[in-house]
Amino acid sequence: MDTTPVTVPEILRRKSSKKKITALTAYDFSFAKLLDATDLDIILVGDSLGMVSQGQENTLAVTMDNMIYHTRAVKKGVKRALVVSDMPFMSYQVSVEQALTNAGRLIQDGGASAVKLEGGTLMADRVRVIDRAGIPVMGHIGLTPQYVHQLGGYKVQGKNYLDSQKIKQDARDLQSAGVFALVLEGIPSQLAEEITAELKTPTIGIGAGAKCDGQILVLNDMLGLNQGFVPKFVKQYAQMADSLKNAVAEFIQEVKTESFPSQEHIYQSKQGKLKQVNDGN
Repeated sequence: MDTTPVTVPEILRRKSSKKKITALTAYDFSFAKLLDATDLDIILVGDSLGMVSQGQENTLAVTMDNMIYHTRAVKKGVKRALVVSDMPFMSYQVSVEQALTNAGRLIQDGGASAVKLEGGTLMADRVRVIDRAGIPVMGHIGLTPQYVHQLGGYKVQGKNYLDSQKIKQDARDLQSAGVFALVLEGIPSQLAEEITAELKTPTIGIGAGAKCDGQILVLNDMLGLNQGFVPKFVKQYAQMADSLKNAVAEFIQEVKTESFPSQEHIYQSKQGKLKQVNDGN
C-alpha cells in the first residue's frame, strides 16, 4: 500500500493519468482509521451524517458545529487520505462572506483539507472566493440533497434536454470558478460521460455511471449497514447489519448462559492476597 498522503494536486492529475479516484464517506474516528489503512483516495465527511448518524429524514438539519465535530473526529484517524468536509445547508447560501468564513472554520477547527458545497452556476462566486483564499473546493451538481424540497424529492436530474444543458453549464461554471473535483450525483450515465469528456476537472460519480473519473458511495450504504431503502446505484459489498445482529445475539446468549466471560476473559487475584487483606480487617 502506498502511504504517500493524497493531495489536491494528485487528484487533479488523475484526469490525465486515467487512474480512477475512489472516495467514501466517514463520520467518526474508528471508521476513518479503517478506511485510511486502505488505498482509498478521499474520505468525505458528508452531511449525510444527518441521516446516517442522527436519524434525520434529510441533510437539512445538519449544522456547522455538527460538521466540525465529525470532521475533527475523522481527521484524527487519517494520515494518508484526503479529508473533504461538506458545507452544510445555510452555511454558504446567504453570502460570499458567510461561505468563506464557514469554509475557513472547517479547515481551521475541523482539520479538513478541502470543503465541498452543492449547487452550480449560482454558487460559482462562492467557489471562486473560497478557492482564492487557499481553500480547495469540491463541487456537487445534479441531484443535490440540500435542494430536496425544491427538487421534489431524491429524483434523477438531467433526464430531458433542457435540464441536461443546465447541468452541463453548471459544470463549466464551477470549473471556471476553480473546483478541483466535481461530484455528479443522480444523472443519466450518458450525460455524466459527456461532462467528464468535456471538463479538465476530474468528475466523481454517485449514481452517474462508470465513465466518471472516480466514484463515491456512502460507507454505511456499501457495507449494508442501512436497514431501509437502498438506492439503485448502491452496490452492497458486505452485509454488516446481519453480521452485527448475529454477533449481538451470540453475545446475549453467552451472557445468559454464563459462557461469557470465560476463563480467558477474566482477571485473577494473587493466591491468598484477598484473604490476607480480609483477615487484616
